Amino acid sequence: MKFGVIVFPGSNCDRDMAYVTRDVLGQSTRMIWHQETDLSDCDVVVIPGGFSYGDYLRCGAIARFSPIMRSVREHAQQGKYVLGVCNGFQVLTEVGLLPGALVRNRDLHFICDRVPLKVERTDLPWTQAYTPQEVITIPIAHGEGRYHADEDTLKALEDNQQVVFRYCDAHGNLTPESNPNGSLNHIAGIVNETGNVLGMMPHPERASDPLLKAVDGFKLFTGLLSVPLAI
Repeated sequence: MKFGVIVFPGSNCDRDMAYVTRDVLGQSTRMIWHQETDLSDCDVVVIPGGFSYGDYLRCGAIARFSPIMRSVREHAQQGKYVLGVCNGFQVLTEVGLLPGALVRNRDLHFICDRVPLKVERTDLPWTQAYTPQEVITIPIAHGEGRYHADEDTLKALEDNQQVVFRYCDAHGNLTPESNPNGSLNHIAGIVNETGNVLGMMPHPERASDPLLKAVDGFKLFTGLLSVPLAI
């Protein structure tokens, strides 16, 4: 499986992601500058965290116009895999590959912490290595991570089971205290209707190396390795 990691001006988690896919997973990985347009050799495209274009205007608003994003849309439409983490999730909502928006955290503070997440679905390539309702711990680091959408969009997400990860407490309970940024419905990660595009605010690549004694994010990547690839 070949991974492509998009690099925007201001990306700062691209090397972390490549370290996991190339050095920990042992998979072919290519760093892709945002002005490139060819993704034909990639099975999985990753839009990493960071501050694309300095987060000017709003997070992801300028990155959506980069030349590579047209190719990312085509890649997704072909049924191939796209992962957006943190700023990457913001970019995916801006470009329309995922619904909703990521706005300022409830308390207007940047949050850097490790938080529990409940895995809501395990029938997806992204989550098949987890167990149903498993509670995992993944780092977060964002100032604009509060998921927001209108009522109809939220209902559609719930009805279609597109919510993949929710913020919770250590026992899987959804409490106000366990929702670090005020996301509606405790949403931490969602997929598109076909399940090949995943956006999430927490950073699985920061919990994928045994040297860090944090590996709850590693299963997200290993689950992909056993799935058939789109042609």
